[in-house]
Amino acid sequence: MVRYVTAGVDESGESLAAAHWAAREALRRGGVLRLVHAWTPQSSPVPAMPADTTRRDQAQQTLQRAVRSVRAARPGLATEELLSADSAVSALLSAAEESEVLVLGSRGLAPVAGFVVGSVSQRVVARSPRPVVLVRAGETSADEHLPALNGVSPDEIPEIPYRDVVLGLDPRHPCDELIEFAFDAARRRTTGLQVIHAFSRVPGQAAAGRSGPVPGPEPLAGPEHTVAALLRPWREKFPGVPVTETVTEGRAATELVRASARACLVVVGRRTWDVRLGTHIGSVVHAVLHHAGCPVAVVPHA
Repeated sequence: MVRYVTAGVDESGESLAAAHWAAREALRRGGVLRLVHAWTPQSSPVPAMPADTTRRDQAQQTLQRAVRSVRAARPGLATEELLSADSAVSALLSAAEESEVLVLGSRGLAPVAGFVVGSVSQRVVARSPRPVVLVRAGETSADEHLPALNGVSPDEIPEIPYRDVVLGLDPRHPCDELIEFAFDAARRRTTGLQVIHAFSRVPGQAAAGRSGPVPGPEPLAGPEHTVAALLRPWREKFPGVPVTETVTEGRAATELVRASARACLVVVGRRTWDVRLGTHIGSVVHAVLHHAGCPVAVVPHA
């Protein structure tokens, strides 16, 4: 079976950044990069284009620009291209079903780092059966790595270490897919995994210095013990991944955004039952997508 990493492309700079991020991910996974561009046939002429240029011609040119850019940077990478005469959401969701990861671009917020999640991206994130990674405009290979001496690019010295992967973990909803994705991402990058759980105490428990009961392997234990118990089998499965656990009282979104400034990837979960709510993706995911300083992977789970 072909292992696809798929990126949706259009005329924007953020989608080109997503295509290049997806190319690097395809190399890390030993898979095939597939670039998808959707267009909708219409009878009206194409603005600012020669009279004999059709919308399909314009769409093909947009796709080919992205293909040429990626192949120039990664000439040895296996690539495929797909031009779809369908809505962008339908085309991307269909492609996601055959992919290990779907990668989309999001506009960076100025003057601070972050994302503007468009209607297409939000609908795809809310309904995708596979993990979706959102990449902001201007994201490069160098941003995934620790700073290099004398401005040397990580492409020139591949052994420059990656920044850590950050996982947002809620022990009330433990999920194998989410945890495994984060551990695997850290393993493929030969880097560390920082697991963050932020919690709030209810008034009566705060005075006693205890957190409330949390479903999990040790339901009556404190949050530190619960998180440690959840991660124990994954540490054993991925022994080469160094793990740092941060359990703190506060808001999950705030802690994850803060950690994103030093990360190469933030991994968060989206419960699949939310799909019945349309484009609802959860308040934590929404906040992280809008304010994170690095790419964000949203992993669907039950």
